[in-house]
Amino acid sequence: MAVVRGRTQVGIVGAGPAGLLLSHLLALSGIDSLVIENRTRAYCEARQRAGLLEAGTVELLRSVGLGERLDAEGMEHGGIYLQFAGERHHLDFRELTGGRWVTIYAQTEIVKDLFAARLAAGGAIEFSVSGVSMSGLTTDTPVLSYLSETGQRHEITCDVIAGCDGFHGISRPLIPDLSVWERAYPYAWLGILAEVPPSTDELIYSRHEEGFALHTMRTPHISRLYLQVPPDTPIESWPDDRIWAELQHRLALPGWTLKEGPILEKAVTPMRSFVAAPMRYGRLFLAGDAAHIVPPTGAKGLNLALSDVVVLATAFGELLNRGSPALADAYSGTCLARVWRATHFSWWMTSMLHVAPDQDTFESQLQLSQLRYVTSSRAAATTLAENYSGYHPVRYNPPPP
Repeated sequence: MAVVRGRTQVGIVGAGPAGLLLSHLLALSGIDSLVIENRTRAYCEARQRAGLLEAGTVELLRSVGLGERLDAEGMEHGGIYLQFAGERHHLDFRELTGGRWVTIYAQTEIVKDLFAARLAAGGAIEFSVSGVSMSGLTTDTPVLSYLSETGQRHEITCDVIAGCDGFHGISRPLIPDLSVWERAYPYAWLGILAEVPPSTDELIYSRHEEGFALHTMRTPHISRLYLQVPPDTPIESWPDDRIWAELQHRLALPGWTLKEGPILEKAVTPMRSFVAAPMRYGRLFLAGDAAHIVPPTGAKGLNLALSDVVVLATAFGELLNRGSPALADAYSGTCLARVWRATHFSWWMTSMLHVAPDQDTFESQLQLSQLRYVTSSRAAATTLAENYSGYHPVRYNPPPP
């Protein structure tokens, strides 16, 4: 079978929110791209991931024409609750940060919005590809190769390639002399999606002696809840009745009731921190989970990935429309400063709220002292609020084509 050869300015590996948003932003600058994805569109639109957006992420999506459903269906929150030692405390983000907020809007919905926008605009997306490879990454004309769904080999010459293919993708291993920093946490999250209205108006982060619990939501009718469990926990050991009993126990508060309902999905997710540098090799650039992972406690992962994409889209605009490489050359350093801030915040939230298997009473008292400080000191509460709602959000100003 003959090889099909083609040309695009930007080859994008991965049709998650990072890859799709990059394609969308590039189109606003008159730059063409091709997105390839090894899964089907239906799979991409169904996989459950993050669901909390920083204020800056919401403003970004609105500014580039992706805010219609977000504004209609997103659930805007002005803060969170911290619960510990039988007490529940509210942190008011708007009051602490001068007006910032967060919004619940599932990553699955963002992906649906992006697919609809790109396909309506005639954007090129290839699903169910396999055998993806790259060559010529240190030249000005790298080549992205893959097998289409029908088994046809394609070789696409690009100006640059963006690896938005996640932690297990092929892009990151292609970068030589990569530095990696990693932390595996001694616990995981057992997460459920339940068909029941939320029992809270804003998220509840509960530090309990028997393990962390979180109550969040997806819609006014669907709740999302999590329990800290050992990382090797088989999901079969947690029948629905046991999950609800433990959630009732860890989230209990006098005068408050946790509503229960049918569990639609449940899964165990390991907790880890991971940062790889540099995020660029020749004409290959990494974005999102391909370069960094944070534990979900701080709700940073999706927001961090979309921030990478804004920086990358701006850099590509300067490089491809103006021939200026300065922003592309600075891309890795620019992103890593934000990545490490988010990594630290996520580690801090995780360490403050989870109970390690070998934790002694000294460590427990330190956690409780930190929580009391955060909920009683305006300075400490502001630190949490400004990091949670988005520290130094990235704004997109597309250069003219």
